[in-house]
Amino acid sequence: MLKFYNTLTRKKEAFKPMKKGKVNMFVCGPTLHDYPHLGNGRTFVSFDVIARYLKWKRYKLFYLQNLTDIDDKIINKARENQVEWKEIKEKYEKIYLQDMKKLNITSVKKYARATDYIKEIISQVKRLIKKKYVYKISDGWYFDLSKDKDYGKLSGRTELKSGDSVSRIDENKEKKNKGDFCVWKFSKLGEPMWKSDIGDGRPGWHIEDTAITEKEFGERYDIHGGGIDLMFPHHEAEISQMESLSGKKPFVRYWLHTGFLNINEEKMSKSLGNFITIKDVHEEAMIVRYFLISNHYRNTINFSNQKMEDARNSYERLKNIVSELKDDKKINKKYLQEFETAMDNDINTPEALQVLWKLLRDGNEEGKFITVKKMDEVFGLNLLKKEKNTIPKEVKKLAKERGNARKNKNWKKADEMREKINKLGYIIEDKERGYVLRKK
Repeated sequence: MLKFYNTLTRKKEAFKPMKKGKVNMFVCGPTLHDYPHLGNGRTFVSFDVIARYLKWKRYKLFYLQNLTDIDDKIINKARENQVEWKEIKEKYEKIYLQDMKKLNITSVKKYARATDYIKEIISQVKRLIKKKYVYKISDGWYFDLSKDKDYGKLSGRTELKSGDSVSRIDENKEKKNKGDFCVWKFSKLGEPMWKSDIGDGRPGWHIEDTAITEKEFGERYDIHGGGIDLMFPHHEAEISQMESLSGKKPFVRYWLHTGFLNINEEKMSKSLGNFITIKDVHEEAMIVRYFLISNHYRNTINFSNQKMEDARNSYERLKNIVSELKDDKKINKKYLQEFETAMDNDINTPEALQVLWKLLRDGNEEGKFITVKKMDEVFGLNLLKKEKNTIPKEVKKLAKERGNARKNKNWKKADEMREKINKLGYIIEDKERGYVLRKK
């Protein structure tokens, strides 16, 4: 039986969707103002695997993800670049979708832009006004947290800590409570705005998600996912908004959160300036995916060049072994059951990968091809995909020898290896995370 660790209850629970056989899942998407980094990629790969597994378990899944395409960050970026705000959001939406394609993220059914739901956002704000959950001050309508006695039930707290997603804390001395957040921002000169009888303006950050999910799923749904840094205040705000509107609890049955991706023991983030963009790893996207799912989605991952090198070696070895398999039209039920048991335990991908390796090392050759195919429907590692311009083993061996020579500071030998690689028709490019081989 599939179990998830539910952040809301702080325990593993058997998964029972609200409607038998059908699952609605929402995951917080990006703000379209910059290149997504690997920390973002970690979350989106994790939920792609979760979505693939739900489908593998034969649930009818609607996986919805929002795209924040109106926000202070977008407006500020447009101002800095002296372009229209729409130009910024369109540019980075295209980049984001390219990144997702490279990482083989295929399970999202709908990407929902916030600006396509302005009507629904205004409707929610109006209903919150009517129920007296929000109040008006000089720069917009604010949610009054003193009206929600349950605020903080997801994270177990009501105040900010380091590591929270704090980029959109709405500051105004007129606020009733320190944590009150803006649901509708009144228009400022030169900023995008929408006409409304609640005041011309634009949405606050938190309201877009509840407006989108209410439109697509209704007042309640099964799974809400996102990075752990969004738990407070973003996800707490979502709960306050929707449960205040509907009076129904819980707003979401299962809350799932991915852990941080650290670099040099610090959270990878743009604010700290210690990030690697997904675009930087396009040529190694499947190796990155392998590295990410080698770790449990809830655990913190420490990124390093050595770990990427280990992932590269493991993934290439895996592809080489799989490429030799013959399709005998049989399936190995024993290993497939072990795989399912691992995945049922809160999506334990490290253990599920070990099952895959165990299968491949088993002396019994029967049923390997189809069983690998079934497992990779979930992993999404393209294990059976025939690569174009596959790099010969001889070239890969020379590249590894050169890498060892560089580690030992044997620069003469490293140069000799590079020359040999060049003569075989390949180029080796040194990267911060190792190297990339490509045909001339």
